[in-house]
Amino acid sequence: MDMHALSEEEKQHVFMERIINNEKIEADDWMPTEYRDTLIKLISMHGISEIMGALPEKEWVPRAPSLQRKLSIMAKVQDEMGHGQLLLRVTEDLLKPYGKDRQDIMEDLFSGRLKFHNVFHMPTKTWADAGMIAWLVDGAAIMTQTNMLNASYGPYARALHRICAEEVFHAQHGESIVMAMAEGTVAQKEMLQDSLNRWWESLLMFFGPATKETTGTSKQDITIKYKIRSKTNEELRQKFLTKYIPRIQALGLIIPDPALAFNEAEGIWEYTQPDWKKFKEIISNKGPRSQERLRLRKISYSENAWVRKALQESFTPSS
Repeated sequence: MDMHALSEEEKQHVFMERIINNEKIEADDWMPTEYRDTLIKLISMHGISEIMGALPEKEWVPRAPSLQRKLSIMAKVQDEMGHGQLLLRVTEDLLKPYGKDRQDIMEDLFSGRLKFHNVFHMPTKTWADAGMIAWLVDGAAIMTQTNMLNASYGPYARALHRICAEEVFHAQHGESIVMAMAEGTVAQKEMLQDSLNRWWESLLMFFGPATKETTGTSKQDITIKYKIRSKTNEELRQKFLTKYIPRIQALGLIIPDPALAFNEAEGIWEYTQPDWKKFKEIISNKGPRSQERLRLRKISYSENAWVRKALQESFTPSS
């Protein structure tokens, strides 16, 4: 079908028919501005979060307790950086009609226009934090990402299949660290409990607020409308709680929420709501490590400008 011959209203109708029929949308296909902009915001945030998310664990590469742990966490950091680059490449194709590229993405990050996940603004105070991030944060990420494995946008769905396969190994790496500490000395167990106490609220925040009344936006509705994802923030959070609460408790750890209970009648977990005002401040780069990690990213981006220039020149045809 020649989309150019159709009116905007007809194009929108044809596009939604494709969405309803579970067809994959590709980078060169016509798409509504709302769809394109939603994808740009979502995928660029995901990509940057992968890159910024490697920084907290990178801090523990030189301090890992054994050579094996050092090699494992180094491999994980490398994977996360690779995921970020893959996703930014997907975003670049969506940005082309706007005359923008990866440099614009990085400028948006440095200016604060582009957000990254709340958990990656937080400090990693002990080796137990490296385990918690890989086990529970990556576990939460897997749930979010598998929710989009059948995303209507083909390039994103294909990238997610590769990313999720590697994230499973990351979660296993984290679980190995946590289990070793849970079976270790009293000091190690105390360190693990302290880490859980500090990370629990951030884990609840990871999925985002439950309703648009809380967020002041209908982003959840838009992504579900276009079949980019299928579950809401709260549905994902409930799935996370159902999977991980028994596992956490089986290790002898205490979840730091006296109100936590399973409501048998409604089939949901009841929990103390995190401070959503604090959440907004954190993702606005006012978290404990926000500025420090942005500074590291800026330094890296600046110092490696010569590499980008050399690559650009090598791929530019000579006249």
